[in-house]
Amino acid sequence: MKSIDLKGKTAIVTGGGQGIGRAIATALHSAGANVVVNYFADAAGRNRELAEGFARELGERAVAAVADVRNPAELAGLVEIAVSRFGGLDFLVNNAGILRDKSFRKMTSGDWQDVIDTNLTGVFNACQAAAEKLRDGGAIVNVASLSAAMGFFGQANYASAKAGVVTLTKVLSKELARRNIRVNAVAPGVINTEMGQSIPEENRKVMLTNIPLGRFGEPEEIANVVLFLCSDLASYVTGQTVHINGGWYA
Repeated sequence: MKSIDLKGKTAIVTGGGQGIGRAIATALHSAGANVVVNYFADAAGRNRELAEGFARELGERAVAAVADVRNPAELAGLVEIAVSRFGGLDFLVNNAGILRDKSFRKMTSGDWQDVIDTNLTGVFNACQAAAEKLRDGGAIVNVASLSAAMGFFGQANYASAKAGVVTLTKVLSKELARRNIRVNAVAPGVINTEMGQSIPEENRKVMLTNIPLGRFGEPEEIANVVLFLCSDLASYVTGQTVHINGGWYA
């Protein structure tokens, strides 16, 4: 069987400084790819610190770069960094996302719009910025969520955005197929990241009863599937959403 060798390839991972994004960037880099670790410039500077520290840990073939996925101009600049620094772009992983969980009755229009703008429009913006720069035969992987299929209580905004990501993935897989650019999504369940661990403990206990494998996932388990989808091993896979949730389907 062929091994995964991404030497000479370049990837952008949005929200790549922590959690699932960090694991994805690590997996791609370990397989030989150049990696641009994107981060959002928060007021406290924590995201920059995490991303730049992580890029230094990776060493050669890695660079941290700021861009707000809600801003097309900033994303165009992000793509240009990848192309100018590493000579081209082969993979885009749309991982950046936020939560603003509240019941439908308590959710404000701002809560709704913030999540849609980042988690759905941000994916559209990044794909549009990268599409013409992606080399033929490249790949886009969008991070969706189990919530898109389950519609969890308190996640009207998040579930709607992630469901949109699933459908956008199907559309782009058709529109970019002429250049042999494959577009797929992964839909994680509850993962042991800072975001996943923010779920109240009582809720986490209930969630575990719905997972046949009896545990939450690890970021590396998501990263391994993304690595596969970027590789030639997935050369005939496009327009798909791979659910990575320990068997939680109902």
